[in-house]
Amino acid sequence: MDSNIQERLRETSQNCLESFINWEGQKKDRKAQEDLHAAIHELRKVSSRLEIELAMSERDQMAAKPLPIPAHRSNMKGDAGPIVEGNNGNNGDGGKKGKSPSPNLQSKLKRRRPPIRQKGEE
Repeated sequence: MDSNIQERLRETSQNCLESFINWEGQKKDRKAQEDLHAAIHELRKVSSRLEIELAMSERDQMAAKPLPIPAHRSNMKGDAGPIVEGNNGNNGDGGKKGKSPSPNLQSKLKRRRPPIRQKGEE
């Protein structure tokens, strides 16, 4: 952990604790409430910086593992199963050959426009 983050975390958490104790003793004091809000905000900023550092560290570790390449949409035959289920290569048919597309996909297919024909083509 970066020593700067460590020092900021110590200071802001101590300040937040002191502000909380002060506010707890005089809950109706507007100044104590504002100080506590400011201390909480600073603590959130430090924790956000810490989360960023953690994510960067994890990203560096994960760089060695390549992500699997999902199947192309044209190979799915109406079901997004392989992408969601880990790209097992069954083209979305769940291992069942000849399965008809879902009713939702069938209605979309029916609404497609016919292909545009060039002059002289029939």
